[in-house]
Amino acid sequence: MKKHMKRMTAPRSWAVTRKTSHWITKPRPGPHGREESISLLSVVRDLLKVCDNSREARFIIGGRQLQIDGKVVTDYKFPVGLMDVITIKKTKQSYRMLIDYKGRFQLIPIEENESAWKLARIDGKTVVRGGKVQLSLHDGRSILLPKDQYKTGDVLKIELPTQKIMKAMKLDKGHVALLVGGSHPGTLQTVESYQIKRGSASNIVTFKEGFSTVKENVFVVGEKLPEIKLLEAKVA
Repeated sequence: MKKHMKRMTAPRSWAVTRKTSHWITKPRPGPHGREESISLLSVVRDLLKVCDNSREARFIIGGRQLQIDGKVVTDYKFPVGLMDVITIKKTKQSYRMLIDYKGRFQLIPIEENESAWKLARIDGKTVVRGGKVQLSLHDGRSILLPKDQYKTGDVLKIELPTQKIMKAMKLDKGHVALLVGGSHPGTLQTVESYQIKRGSASNIVTFKEGFSTVKENVFVVGEKLPEIKLLEAKVA
């Protein structure tokens, strides 16, 4: 596997200029996959624009000035993905990583009280020893529960960095969801129905707005109203 990446071959989800230089920092393997994340250095330099070059970005990151989900990160290749909370300690300003209507990562400023929690989607479940259930979340986290009470596709509002569950939002009729892929990324839709398919076929979510998509493109963000502040995106 190559350790370097050319700007021209960077994922389309990266909102970076393509022809300013030859190389761009490739994120390390971590909580998010390569297509679902962007390196912390690129976040600091290209999205936050708090510095002009990679040398300055490394100095800021190495100086323990950045927190991801409430924890200090000093690895400039750390992968930052959807719903991650980035905090600059010196200015005490926090941001949440979202997807815009072009499917690109964008940061939105949030209040200090909002930086104390994040939304995490349940992508998998496993029964472990003792009959407990382990939830696998979209950001690489694992939460162990004494009993099975949530389904894949549901979204948890968790406290940072303790991972204490504050609230659960089901993938259910009437709830609002942010689309993070497909033909309508970055738009807010209202769930009409959720169909579970047999075999290897993808489960389908249908919306009141008159279209449907696979479950992997759907991220529930609230029951009647969104729990998070959203980008100024067009509504389909």
